[in-house]
Amino acid sequence: MPQFTPEEMQRYERHFSLSGVGFQGQLKLKNSKVLVVGAGGLGSPALLYLASAGIGRIGIVDGDTVDLTNLQRQIIHATPDIGKLKTLSAKEKIAAINPDVEVIEHREFLDASNVTRIFADYDFIVEGCDNFATKFLVNDACVILGKPFSHAGMLRFEGQTFTYVPGKSRCYRCLFRNPPPQGSVPNCADAGILGMLPGILGSIQATETVKYLLDLGDLLTDRLLIFDALAMHFREIKGSRDPGCPVCGDHPTITDLRDEAGGRCES
Repeated sequence: MPQFTPEEMQRYERHFSLSGVGFQGQLKLKNSKVLVVGAGGLGSPALLYLASAGIGRIGIVDGDTVDLTNLQRQIIHATPDIGKLKTLSAKEKIAAINPDVEVIEHREFLDASNVTRIFADYDFIVEGCDNFATKFLVNDACVILGKPFSHAGMLRFEGQTFTYVPGKSRCYRCLFRNPPPQGSVPNCADAGILGMLPGILGSIQATETVKYLLDLGDLLTDRLLIFDALAMHFREIKGSRDPGCPVCGDHPTITDLRDEAGGRCES
């Protein structure tokens, strides 16, 4: 059986001619498995670009349904999808873009009881959540399970992103030790968010995913990339792994996930 169909040879023509990707790189993408946590603002562009790039298997974790308020920024969904499960809506759009991609729906919210099972079979995790409980759960699970992941967060007109590689770079807890007290930080529903912002950050997350899978370029490891949309300005905060980090440090105190909550993935 050929490794690519005639249609795929045409579809990925620009990748085949791209130095650093080529035939073997595209084959790596076809054999890769990526999980996107949250089919919302961040997950939408990430899913669209990962599918277009030819990732062979894409998992989507989300237990929510499409709401009219989502459509200002969650570009993988459309008005006729209102009330539909987000995983199903996203799967349908991916099938329309690239029918060769296998989509696995995880129609549930991520929590300590299911995170190990869901993460087990994937090569890379894209975190697209808007609540701190799930962000810390994804981080801790990836550290404990040895999974690389891309983080992103955003509010109003500003967002941030970085990439974690097990054993090589700092994790989310190295930067932000514990979740802030409940209610101390406004969420997107209360403070608002510019509709285009997750498109920029989610696209960066998809780029980081492909770079990791193909071992290309410099990843956003040990660099927190901050984007200010009003100033149209990027800046970096550099650092390294904290030896005292409770999950990835030299003497970790967080070694299991039983006490972590998780939650919705609105974005």
